[in-house]
Amino acid sequence: MIAVVEIGGKQHIVEQDMVIVVDRQHADVGSTITLPALLVASADGKTVKVGTPTVEGSQISFKVDEHFKADKIRVFKIKSKKRYMRTQGFRAYQTRLTVTAIA
Repeated sequence: MIAVVEIGGKQHIVEQDMVIVVDRQHADVGSTITLPALLVASADGKTVKVGTPTVEGSQISFKVDEHFKADKIRVFKIKSKKRYMRTQGFRAYQTRLTVTAIA
């Protein structure tokens, strides 16, 4: 079973026992998150249910594995011939989720 789910404004294609990394979710480690599916399809792709905006009665359960910070992104600005240089760093907070059930 394959499903499309929206988490934090982004859409992810998920399958059973798949691990995904998303933006930080406000849930405790070890807890379960349940979200509706936007699209559900069989593994061979012969049966597809498309929601408007979600499929009625469909639920995808996720287990929260851990919260962590992503790798640092460096932003460097420079203006030539003006002696202007700025460096800035950013590390996003992220959550690792495991798909436990697609119904």
